[in-house]
Amino acid sequence: MLEVATWKSHKNLFLNTLAFTVCFAAWMFNGVLVTYLVDNQVFTWGPVQIGWLFGIPVLTGSIFRLPAGMLTDRFGGKPVYGTLLILCAIPMYLLSKADSFTSFALCSFGFGMAGVSFSIGIAFTSVWYPRERQGTALGIFGAGNAGAALTTLLAPTMLNRLTDNGANLEGWRALPVYYALILAVMGVIFFVFSDNRKPAGSGKPFFAMLTPLKHVRVWRFGLYYFLVFGCFVAFSQWLVPYFVNVYYLPLVTAGLFASMFSLPSGVIRALGGWMSDRFGGRRIMYWVLGASTVISLMVTIPRMEIQSPGRGVMAKRAGTVQAVTGESIVVRELKSSLAVLGDQSYALKAKPVVLQGFDDRMLILPGKQTWQEPVVTVGQTVKKKELLAKGVTRIFFQANVWIFAVLVLALGAIWGIGKAAVYKLIPDYFPDEVGVVGGMVGVLGGLGGFVCPIVFGYLLEWTGLWTSCWMFMLALSVVCLVSLHHVAQKMMKQKHPDDMRTFEQH
Repeated sequence: MLEVATWKSHKNLFLNTLAFTVCFAAWMFNGVLVTYLVDNQVFTWGPVQIGWLFGIPVLTGSIFRLPAGMLTDRFGGKPVYGTLLILCAIPMYLLSKADSFTSFALCSFGFGMAGVSFSIGIAFTSVWYPRERQGTALGIFGAGNAGAALTTLLAPTMLNRLTDNGANLEGWRALPVYYALILAVMGVIFFVFSDNRKPAGSGKPFFAMLTPLKHVRVWRFGLYYFLVFGCFVAFSQWLVPYFVNVYYLPLVTAGLFASMFSLPSGVIRALGGWMSDRFGGRRIMYWVLGASTVISLMVTIPRMEIQSPGRGVMAKRAGTVQAVTGESIVVRELKSSLAVLGDQSYALKAKPVVLQGFDDRMLILPGKQTWQEPVVTVGQTVKKKELLAKGVTRIFFQANVWIFAVLVLALGAIWGIGKAAVYKLIPDYFPDEVGVVGGMVGVLGGLGGFVCPIVFGYLLEWTGLWTSCWMFMLALSVVCLVSLHHVAQKMMKQKHPDDMRTFEQH
């Protein structure tokens, strides 16, 4: 790394960030395209197949992050990054010819290599900045995550125009060609204008470069990154069909809402880098994981309408039913089999009109309606405490789309800060192996982006609940928070045993 940042540092950071934005936009391409093709019945793929098509590019961009980081440490970012951009343009172009699940999957596996741009850019950015400014520099580079928002924001509109609003569905095939052209042009720009630089330990043998991976700390960083990055990647794609199916939004509107999640997360990563430099990465991660747990819990409750047994009406004495209406039940009560006490009227709570305009209102809390329905008929003999009318309780929860969108936006921003915090910790502990360690952490984080859409698909199949994905996020957030707290407590005991002993006694 350099002792002082220079003009070349800033120029290469700009090119790094621009290239990463382009690669990330291509990496998230299937989220919009597959949803559009299924929604318009061009292909009849189910939730599990959709989950695989969302996940395959992420898998490719994950499993090759470690070797890409090692190559960057060995040869520098210029040749590795430029070659990657041009190579990814080829399968992206071939996607325009795909006509089956298999061909789609193969092309997706190819252009998914764009995801390794992260480990290349992390390593290449680190060598241009001093340690005290790396958190901010890496945060600015990470703002290229906003490429996901560009795809979810612009691609639906482009698809509508290319297909004449659905009149010519085969027009979708032009979109991968445009993406391929952008990737190739960016590759040429990178080769022409960037400057190459390698870290101090670039001469190590490849196996020696893997030595840091024996530290548990690397894998713990990977767990945190699985959440804050992998789940961000997963939801950048999954939120499009989520909004379409749960809130019945058009694809363009769903893409706009999804971009509300992904755009702030990318941009705010730069702020997360500054905050990590200022307050420390571990402290920031505490806040990130705690907030992730709370928000995941809040969005777990599904949009629903439930009808449940409520308070009913029972006969006070034995008798014969004389009249039954929606408002009351009249029973002629008997003292014995011969003596008549008189008629007893039992008032019923009438069934209300079903709430109209339910989705047009801003309902924050669950609503409730109750009524009673007769279960006896005229002339029927009833005993004391026999049920005359059953109670019905109707509970409805709107899960208002605007409130949900705000919570999702907040979660995306929080995860963006968390991504910067994790990568602030890497050069602190492994200053000469940022490419290798960053690559491994990126592999684990990227696997989250691959695994999660598939898990979401299976959870949706098994439970029938779209919010099952948020239940998974809640569990994962709790695991990460407990892990971080355990390690922090252990470190405090090692560094300040007397203070920790006094704290535990109280």
